[in-house]
Amino acid sequence: MKRFSFTLISILLLTSCASQYQIKGTSSVSRLDGKMLFVKIPESNRLIDIDSAEVVHGLFSMTGEADSSMLAALYMDDQSIMPFVIEKGNISISIDNARTEIKGTPLNNKLSEFITKKISIDDRAYDLEHRENQMIMDGNDPMEIEATINEERKKLMDELTAMAKEFIQNNYTNILGPGIFTIICSGYDMPLMTPFVEEILKNAPESFKNSPLVKEYVDTARRNMNRMKQNMQSQTSGR
Repeated sequence: MKRFSFTLISILLLTSCASQYQIKGTSSVSRLDGKMLFVKIPESNRLIDIDSAEVVHGLFSMTGEADSSMLAALYMDDQSIMPFVIEKGNISISIDNARTEIKGTPLNNKLSEFITKKISIDDRAYDLEHRENQMIMDGNDPMEIEATINEERKKLMDELTAMAKEFIQNNYTNILGPGIFTIICSGYDMPLMTPFVEEILKNAPESFKNSPLVKEYVDTARRNMNRMKQNMQSQTSGR
């Protein structure tokens, strides 16, 4: 199953009123029959289960109340399958050997479209690695291989960055903007004020900047940048 990196997920409130969600899922993956699926959200630096269901003959369902819309993740045991939004309405989950698709409510439809596009880029990146290996086996010039592959790899990275930037900017004022920002930044070795982060923050509304994990990331990144700058100045003055 295709998975999307979901190391850091957060509860990001949109509304203060309770709403009912209903999850109906289907699975064509035989090994999931009899397995428990869990909906997890973070609390106090750990993930907690807020709902679960057993897959029976390829079907499962969950119903509950949410005080607000929140970004969560669907898990099987400790394996993250897919991020999704818990929000009022009927949420449809479809699992097969190729991918997991979650849609049915406005924000989940948006998120599903974004993830589909990202998976497409990931697949092209995988194909590029296969192409590189084939070029090596064919005995092509190593310098030519490196130049060609690096150029194609940069194009894919630029495409992914542009897509993520546009998605976050288009969703500044709902849960998806801060959520995807946090997920992407969790892939960095450490919080830093990268050009991507600076561009996202440049025109972001205060509501986005003050989102708990956005603010936490930016504060930590700025401290790290200041620490790195001070270390460089200290090394320079010590010469």
